[in-house]
Amino acid sequence: MVIETLDRPPTAFFRSGPSALAKLAFFSALALFLMVADTRFTLTRTLRTVLATALEPAERALRVPVEAWLAFGDYLNGLDSALDSEQAARRELARQAERALRVEQLEQENAHLRGLLELRPALAVRSLAAELLYEAPDAFSRRVIVDRGQAHGVAAGAPVINEHGVLGQVTRVYPLSSEVTLLNDKDAAIPVLNVRTQARSAAFGRADGGGMELRYMAGNADVQVGDLLTTSGIDGVYPPGLPVARVTSVERRVDASFARVGLQPVAAPDGVRHVLLLELQGVPRAEAAAEAAAGAVSAPARKGPRK
Repeated sequence: MVIETLDRPPTAFFRSGPSALAKLAFFSALALFLMVADTRFTLTRTLRTVLATALEPAERALRVPVEAWLAFGDYLNGLDSALDSEQAARRELARQAERALRVEQLEQENAHLRGLLELRPALAVRSLAAELLYEAPDAFSRRVIVDRGQAHGVAAGAPVINEHGVLGQVTRVYPLSSEVTLLNDKDAAIPVLNVRTQARSAAFGRADGGGMELRYMAGNADVQVGDLLTTSGIDGVYPPGLPVARVTSVERRVDASFARVGLQPVAAPDGVRHVLLLELQGVPRAEAAAEAAAGAVSAPARKGPRK
């Protein structure tokens, strides 16, 4: 086998062209020419316009994923911001609701206190403001506890009123609190006067605690629905003229000697917070009589024996 020599020319695949320096000079001159031609004669403006128009759909298609990613990020950021804003709005709404509730309670309390203050000058007896603490735990009675007691000068039997009328009467006195029996208690009783007819009678609490009633009223007595009953003052405990109740029903039976008269207290005990405790009407007179009697007994002792 004959080995050929290597001095034959290479194939066209490995044949080298111009040198790298020549290529650099050619393309540099071409670039410089194109720049000068584009600047001076705007030769490539049309070509750029055609290329930009042809490549615009491709550019839009390539921008779709980027814009979608940016929009997704904006959506997540907006969602977090919306959730934070919602939580802040809920907290602010809760604070506003609490504040509105306190304002409403203060307005109601202010109205009650104004009513009590306007009532005080019209009373001819001394009064003591008190606040209701809680209801008595006895489910079969209508009693409440107020925050004034013996230390504040409260005496058993003192009338209790609010801006609407009579609420009840103090039945037990403790050092720092007192128990008040309401008018609709089954053991409560109060002498009343019909404002329309000037007829005196007695009102009692009903056994079911649902209101009051007039007992021992004759079947032909002049009592009508809507009549206002006030304190008569004949018992020496309640000052005269305080509103007590209104007549809500009158039932007359042929087979009964007495009429059945239902009453509704004008001072509803539910929702009451501030009350006035009045001075007992009979206590000052009793004390004055006792002092007068004591003075009469001690007078001869001071004069000494007669000679």
